[in-house]
Amino acid sequence: MDAASIFEWLKGNAEILIGILSAIVAVISAVIARGETRKQRRLATERLRQSIDAASLDWGATAIDTMARCAAFVRTRHMHANEAAFLAAKTNMLILLSTLVDRGRMFFPNLDPDGKGVEKEGAYRGSRPPILDALMFAYREVEATTRENGPPSEECGDFIDECRRLLVSELQAHLDPRRLDEIVERYDDRSKENRAKAREQTGALRGKLLTRRPNVVLDRGFASNTTPERPQ
Repeated sequence: MDAASIFEWLKGNAEILIGILSAIVAVISAVIARGETRKQRRLATERLRQSIDAASLDWGATAIDTMARCAAFVRTRHMHANEAAFLAAKTNMLILLSTLVDRGRMFFPNLDPDGKGVEKEGAYRGSRPPILDALMFAYREVEATTRENGPPSEECGDFIDECRRLLVSELQAHLDPRRLDEIVERYDDRSKENRAKAREQTGALRGKLLTRRPNVVLDRGFASNTTPERPQ
């Protein structure tokens, strides 16, 4: 087939060729648009993650600071001028810890909400994650602390420091930029090995607290016992 024949064939099938070329262009455009949409979606997801991380980091910084203050409070409980000053400081610590637990539920929802406490309000169903358990254990330790008597002050402070270390470790895992879990479910989707280790640490701390404070009820609400205990 010579050049003239090819030219004549092209003239006779121009509409077909234009249709084919248009289809090819449409497919290429669709592929490019799809890739751009995915890119924009990833950028939007990353911006959302950064926003959540910034808010949870602010919460975590406050929690770490509060835990440190609680440890210092129990270590210096005997230095308060009188019982009224001690109770005022203790009440302040308890308020800070209790609000941190509830604020933390915005970032760390309870585990297994359909398997435990289904009669409770939505945010309180299930089991607290280890990072909130650390705060709760510190709350119960401070709650049980008296100005005189009780366990040695340094021992009380060491226990709260252990709780703070667990909180810091869990917060660091939550904020790790290399994690690829989805934003909303990333805490629940942690590897079984990491979660098992955290739960094991929580169990050990729970056992220590119950040994030290056998009358403490760990799963009750904050409002069930807000009256400071009297010194023995």
